[in-house]
Parts: sequence; C-alpha cells; structure tokens
Amino acid sequence: MTWNSAGCRLFAIVALLLALPAGAAQAAEALASWNDGPAKQRIVSFVKAVTDKRSKDYVAPVDRIAVFDNDGTLWSEQPVYFQLAFALDRVKALAPSRPHWATTQPFKAALEGDVATLAAGGERALAELVMATHAGTTAEEFAQIVRDWAKTAVHPTLKRRYVELTYKPMRELLDYLRANGFSTYIVSGGGVEFLRTMSQELYGIPPGQVIGSSIRTKYELRDGKPAIVRLPEIDFIDDKAGKPVGIHKFIGRRPIAAFGNSDGDFEMLEYVTAGPGARLGLIVHHDDARREFAYDRDSHVGRLARGLDEAGGRGWLVVSMKNDWRVVHAPPR
Repeated sequence: MTWNSAGCRLFAIVALLLALPAGAAQAAEALASWNDGPAKQRIVSFVKAVTDKRSKDYVAPVDRIAVFDNDGTLWSEQPVYFQLAFALDRVKALAPSRPHWATTQPFKAALEGDVATLAAGGERALAELVMATHAGTTAEEFAQIVRDWAKTAVHPTLKRRYVELTYKPMRELLDYLRANGFSTYIVSGGGVEFLRTMSQELYGIPPGQVIGSSIRTKYELRDGKPAIVRLPEIDFIDDKAGKPVGIHKFIGRRPIAAFGNSDGDFEMLEYVTAGPGARLGLIVHHDDARREFAYDRDSHVGRLARGLDEAGGRGWLVVSMKNDWRVVHAPPR
C-alpha cells in the first residue's frame, strides 16, 4: 500500500492531534481564528490553570467570571460608536416632527453630518442626542426600534450591516470560556437596553448579563397596560471608573478575566487583575488598517494610550489584531 504526499500530511496532522493533551486539542479547534503564538497560548494556559482541580490556581465555576467591553472589543467602533450611528439615524427620523432641531445644536450638526461639531460638543452633546432620541418610549417600543434599525443599517465604509461586524476570534473566545465553565458578561459604556436587544444573538450572552450605561425609567400604565417608560435623564454611566462600580453593583463578585481595547476599560482591567490568584487582563490592539482600522493614541474613538504604556508592567496581554488573528470579522449571515 502506498501513500501520496497529501495522505502522509493528513496522517501526520491526525497523529499530532492525538498526541496533544485533550484540552490543547480542544483549544486549537475552539480558537481556530487565532494564530498560534504567545497570545493564544497565554489564554489557553490561563483557562487550563483555573479549571484544573489539581492546579494551585483552580477556581470554582461559580467564580469563573469574565467581563468584556463591547465597542472595539467584541465588534468594530470606527468611525463612530455604533450606538451613536443609531442615534444619528433616529435624529433624522424624528426631525420632521421637531423642526426646531434644524437650528439647534447638537441636532443641527447631526442632521448635516457635521462630525467635527459633534466631537467639539464632547460628552454633553452626545448625551443630549442620546436622551432626545432614546427617551419617551416604553422599553418594548425602544427594543423594537433598535431591532428594526439593526436589520438594515449599514456601516459607511465596511459596507456590511453593523451587527455583522462582530469579531470572530472574540466570539470564539466567548464560546471557549463558556465551554470551560465561565460566566461571560458585557460591561460596556454603550446603552444597556440597546445592547440587550442583540447580545444573545450576537454573542450568546443573555440580556441579564449585560451591564451598560442607562437613562432613568419609570413604571406607569399606558392605555391601561403596565409599562416601563424611558425618561430623558441620565441614570448611570458605565465607563472608565464606572465599570468596576457596575461590576460590583450588578455581578457582586470580582471577575477573574477582563477584556477591553481602550483607556475607557483601564479601571475595569485594573480592578479585575488586582484580585488574588490567576488573573487575565487582555487588550485588543487595533493595528490592522488593511482588514479593519489602525488606531490607538490619537483616536477620538477608542483611544488607547495609558493601556499601551502600562500593560507590560501590569501583566496584561496586548493582542495584535494584525498578527494574532487569522480573520477579523465573523462571516455574514
């Protein structure tokens, strides 16, 4: 019996996989979109350490909690945060019934596509846009508006629907962690009710495991039916130092792994990795202009400066999108 070269290669691959420990083979398959290298190995080694009962770093499943930023960590965020794109589309949809917006900032800038003026207005201008476009509806009505938008809204340069721009390597990582007994949470500066409409479908994360910024709500009867109504008032900002506060408030345990991409995630990474035992802090570095975007220190969206400067000293893993990921975005559905 003779073997051709393809058959020999196949035999060698199978033999190699059989020779690997079961966990290593499973990790290679589960993290198929990650290039083999130090980043992937660091993740696999961490998971092995906290799930092996013989390990000094073993962590019981109840405490295996991992928290993920969303914008720039689980999906793209350039040239503007996707929820801001949603808010700008809502301004245009509501403008006919609010004619004064044509001469009132920041709505005038939103209607004219004047990003420079919007950026100059800072957080206050963005908050005003969000409150004006996200309030006044019931929770159910708002969720339906978001779902309808997500069906058709397309990214201006990548030419795919926003909800198709999730990162395949990070989705694999979520699945890999859950297969090893982790609970996975989103901890985002974005709106919690915006994200809850799609977190299960996109990431396998149920709405109850999404923490985000919120506006105030109240209970009332509308047409005789109980409803939660959204008000034009800020309730909680889940960004920067707000992220550890949100984790404590809504999870009640310090996670053992945190994943982010910008200085807005710094305090979350700091809080999570300060705990005892094995910890993993990971930063996604956007350095792939060919397949997505390249930005860090000087970006108006997803700025990453302090995180880059201090990651090494704090033991955080910086993942190069260009070098560590075989692919970037998940394939269109």
